[in-house]
Amino acid sequence: MPKGYWVVHVDVDDPQVYEDYKAANAPALAEFGGRFVVRGGAQQVREGQARGRTVVIEFDSYEQAVACYECDAYQHAISLRQPVASGDFVIVEGYDA
Repeated sequence: MPKGYWVVHVDVDDPQVYEDYKAANAPALAEFGGRFVVRGGAQQVREGQARGRTVVIEFDSYEQAVACYECDAYQHAISLRQPVASGDFVIVEGYDA
């Protein structure tokens, strides 16, 4: 079964308040088995455009990735993030060779 991934590109306007979002998303990620593969860090834009921060979270399945996003705990976390950050958020199915 292919894994699922959250691929997020975000610009954070208020890093202090964004910490509240990070704390609030932790229970949902733990419940659904989300593991950080990329969490910020150095990046180089070689083509196109990118936002200031890139995050990739891996789940055991695409279904788990979708369920985590839709759960009440993560929906609460979103309400903390949206006033202080803008970005692009994609849930994608991994390639299972």
